[in-house]
Amino acid sequence: MAYTINKFSGATLVVVQDGTVDTTTDLTFVGKNYAGYGEIHNENFLFLLENFSGTSQPPKPQAGQIWHDSTNGKIKFYDGTKFKTTGGAEVSTTQPVGLTSGDFWWDSGNSQLYTYNGSSFVLVGPQGAGTGLTQMKSKTVRDTSAVNHSVIAATVDDEIIFIVSGQEFTIDATDPANAITGFDVIRKGTTMVNTLDATNGVTSTNHYYWGTSSNALRLGGLLPSSFVQSTPGSATTFSDIVRFPDAGITVGDQNDLHIYIENGNQGVIANEVGTNNIIRFKTSNANSVQTNSVNIQSTGLNPGSTSTYTLGSSIAKWSNVWADNFQGNASSASAIKFSSADYAGDTSAIANTTALRDSSGDLHANFFRGTATQAQYADLAEVYATTEEWPVGTVMAVGGEAEVKPAGVSHHAVGVISAEPAYLMNSTAEGQAVGLKGRVPVRVSGPVSKGQPVYAWKDGVASTIASTGLVGIALESSTSDDEKLIECVLKV
Repeated sequence: MAYTINKFSGATLVVVQDGTVDTTTDLTFVGKNYAGYGEIHNENFLFLLENFSGTSQPPKPQAGQIWHDSTNGKIKFYDGTKFKTTGGAEVSTTQPVGLTSGDFWWDSGNSQLYTYNGSSFVLVGPQGAGTGLTQMKSKTVRDTSAVNHSVIAATVDDEIIFIVSGQEFTIDATDPANAITGFDVIRKGTTMVNTLDATNGVTSTNHYYWGTSSNALRLGGLLPSSFVQSTPGSATTFSDIVRFPDAGITVGDQNDLHIYIENGNQGVIANEVGTNNIIRFKTSNANSVQTNSVNIQSTGLNPGSTSTYTLGSSIAKWSNVWADNFQGNASSASAIKFSSADYAGDTSAIANTTALRDSSGDLHANFFRGTATQAQYADLAEVYATTEEWPVGTVMAVGGEAEVKPAGVSHHAVGVISAEPAYLMNSTAEGQAVGLKGRVPVRVSGPVSKGQPVYAWKDGVASTIASTGLVGIALESSTSDDEKLIECVLKV
């Protein structure tokens, strides 16, 4: 009679007739009285023993059948639709189908592991974003003593943003493969990129921690001991006012500057170290350059540099300035003090007033009494018309398109262009002051000795080589061959 072959579930798989074999599956089922059945049975047992090992899957699998994939060295089972890997992940470049909850898929195209949750794939890792590497990655880094350290590097688009370490060490940067851009010393904890040892904990770029920290080791690279701190019983914040006792505060390595309260209510700023010490006041000018405008020292209140700074201004005036004596020039005064009386200025010849020039430049007085023993300047001069402005010291002669011109060797000199005559005649006329008598600087070419005569020579320049047109006698010597100004007594 025929053999009915049933599955474990009870369902009939095949019916094998007498004297025949069935090859519906990857095993051969032998019917009753089939000759040579022994080899077939033995091969069936061998197939089961080796789990159908081969490079290709069994062609007639049954649900639950096990196959050894000899190419990949994996045990797989047939789920009724396809062979699935046991104890591993499905490997493909595209999402596999037919997986159950908890199965893994290795995306060989992107080198990422996924798990199936029953409806979709969930990335296990490594995470990837952007055009470069973006992930938290364990890394071994060698220090300058050739000791390896395990760290975690947070990488975004191939840039390491921060490093987490359990030890502090200095990276061996001599090996490019070991060096990490933006890092030199790795601190115990978390170190941000570009927080180098030389910066004392200050990050040079805008890679910051954002959020609230319960405490901080440094502020601006400085330890808390570098700052003024509140004490119990005092103000807890500096939002309104900082209070110090009357003893005040000091500034400087030797407590040079002392700010304190004296006699209970008198504020004092004192430089207490050394002798002839100074307290300087510095501000920035219009060009943002710091200048020292005022100094306070034992001798008094002084400007930072002479003839540079102003006390008050045209729009910010002092009401009154009191002093025993004022030294220097005043642009204006309401009166001049003589003896015990103050004398106002006046352009008229009024008694008990200070004489001033009127709108015409005239000085009025009833009488001038006394003898002048000296003058501020050294020469007597008169204004003569010239065709152009000649430099001081030019020797002049009568002629030209105007009244005078630069004198030559054949001319009779009448004077020398004067800078500041002691007495100027014809002062309102158009032209230049020509010194006639006294001592003036003269343009002289060539060497000259003190006491030597100088003569009109060429284009208003005098020389000792000429013999006519005496200009004056030199009051100083020079060995220079070039033109220069020589002080002379005029003899024109």
